[in-house]
Amino acid sequence: MLTVRAATGDDAADIVRINVHGWRRAYRGVVPDDVLAAMSIEDRVDRYRQRMSQPSDFETLVAQDGGAIVGYVSLGPYRVGQRDGVLSRRVGEVVAIYVDPSRWGTGAGRLLMTSALRRLAGRGFQSVRLWVLVDNSQARRFYERAGFTPDGAHAHYPIGRPDGTVVDLPELRYTRRLP
Repeated sequence: MLTVRAATGDDAADIVRINVHGWRRAYRGVVPDDVLAAMSIEDRVDRYRQRMSQPSDFETLVAQDGGAIVGYVSLGPYRVGQRDGVLSRRVGEVVAIYVDPSRWGTGAGRLLMTSALRRLAGRGFQSVRLWVLVDNSQARRFYERAGFTPDGAHAHYPIGRPDGTVVDLPELRYTRRLP
């Protein structure tokens, strides 16, 4: 049975594992192969655990099936400009949502999104936004089924490659009202 709860630092390894496996599967053909191959679970767990232990306006929820974590969603106030540190007081953001690829289609993603939207509405946000890579058609369909629509905003997501170069991947912003 799928349940959702607040993540703790003890969940960091599972969250990073799901993130890396999700990227490798969902972004194949979208993100350069050398970037996906260089992603390391071990190198990121301590950093993620430390980040989770710090006070923050953002929170992470995990989906569990029995004792196994099968997905997560990170949410909080909308990051105006995404990287400049300004946070909205009226608009929320789904920063990341990933489900272990072996669990795609099981309802875990839907449950996480529903939980995130409820949580954001409970925090007083009137609407919610998220960014998605333009070429990630599977995620775009998922967001559209969850009531999100593109609002016309575009950006580029810079991804560092192992050789030190950066590739900018086009993103599209989606939005929806909260009840």
